[in-house]
Amino acid sequence: MGGKWLEIVKEIAPHTRRAAVFFNPATAVPLKLFMPSIQAATTSVAIEVSVPPAKAKDEIEGVIAAQARNPNGSLIVTPDPFNFTNRNMIIAIAARYRIPAIYFDRAHAESGGLISYGPDSVERFRSAANYVDRVLKGEKPAELPVQEATKFELFINLKSGRALDLTIPPTLLARADEVIE
Repeated sequence: MGGKWLEIVKEIAPHTRRAAVFFNPATAVPLKLFMPSIQAATTSVAIEVSVPPAKAKDEIEGVIAAQARNPNGSLIVTPDPFNFTNRNMIIAIAARYRIPAIYFDRAHAESGGLISYGPDSVERFRSAANYVDRVLKGEKPAELPVQEATKFELFINLKSGRALDLTIPPTLLARADEVIE
């Protein structure tokens, strides 16, 4: 999924030359899950990647401001309870600094973020319900297989794109599950 985030950022903001992977090391899903695919994609999309941590709410602006100091930067906001809880702040600061950002969850695009790409929320809940059903029928949780997402959602916020003076490619709009006006 990390490589896909980088590809989508390059597609929506072709001027991007640098991307910061935004995360909180205390609460984030381990970066080792995303970094191999992000690193593999850096060559094909010609984007340099950095991984500046934000450990507290008062560090968010500093990380985003640092990315804005040089032109052609963008932000990849990873799955993380810290990032989800502070999504409105992250979205507002990224908009103020005019940094294109891709987020992991549709709630970010619905809250004003530029674009989100992540597992389908409905599918995740259905999968969880299936697991609960299996446990209630007597299966042991430790014996159930780990399931990965099979369907992903792409949400594009056109208002945020216009605010960043981005022209959203028609091919990206056609692939979107939802385009927010």
